[in-house]
Amino acid sequence: MTDSALAATVEPVIGLRRRPLTAALRTPGFIVPAAVLAVVLLIALFPSAFAGLFGHGDPRVCQLGRSGESATSGHPFGFDLQGCDVYANVIYGTRTSIAVGVLTTVLAMLVAVVVGTVAGMAGGWVDSVLSRLTDVFLGFPFLLGAVVVLNSVGTRSVLTVSLVLALFGWPTMARLVRGSVRSIRQAEFVLAARTMGLSTWRITTRYVLPSSISPLLVLATITVGGVIVSESSLTYLGIGLEAPAISWGLQLSAATTQFQQAPHMLLFPSLFLVVTVLSVIGLGDTLRTALDPRHR
Repeated sequence: MTDSALAATVEPVIGLRRRPLTAALRTPGFIVPAAVLAVVLLIALFPSAFAGLFGHGDPRVCQLGRSGESATSGHPFGFDLQGCDVYANVIYGTRTSIAVGVLTTVLAMLVAVVVGTVAGMAGGWVDSVLSRLTDVFLGFPFLLGAVVVLNSVGTRSVLTVSLVLALFGWPTMARLVRGSVRSIRQAEFVLAARTMGLSTWRITTRYVLPSSISPLLVLATITVGGVIVSESSLTYLGIGLEAPAISWGLQLSAATTQFQQAPHMLLFPSLFLVVTVLSVIGLGDTLRTALDPRHR
């Protein structure tokens, strides 16, 4: 069997997985959250353009004399305690919150793919060692471990918080990759590739990973939403990001004590947070259903 013949054998297997995914792309369960997330990503990429739609658009221009005031012309979300425009802060906070969610997930995925693939393909003592290492990290509660580490670091920036969250976020992904790789490595097309004398690296990167990566992508999509909530929760507790950073978590933390006097300070950051997280989770659920063999 030639390499091209082997690819022709693998293609129908991958094609079977693409068909339900293609059908899912046309459903409201995918289109609606994808549209919402597209707008959120545009806001994160071009905050100045969106912040300038209403008023001056500068989150750091504050008027103490207007502390806690409700919505007025040019300031649709009102002012916070420092007299800063809540709308501009929410818009600029989108970039920070999305950045933490995406960066954390990408870092965790990279570690998970390496650890899970090596463990799944190697087997034996290598698998045992990497599995026990994964179990050690799984033994730490996600938020508790992040609290302990973040309390011991100096500056808590987007990169620092993302690294800490990724440190405790990769084990679940690694287990998923390991299990998926172990189920694929005994497939007929993989055995045929071994018979042809292809290297382990080529078999893994060309045939095993493309066939086993789908569950990880679904989990990663859902993880982005969970990380955004975790970052906001840690920041709300005073353990996450620090000023002068701008994020939804920092706005929620600052607005908590003023909810009765100025509910708008808490309402709008919460609304953006909830809509974004629900859209991410909804998108992930749609993909999971489309790629689950039991739903085909």
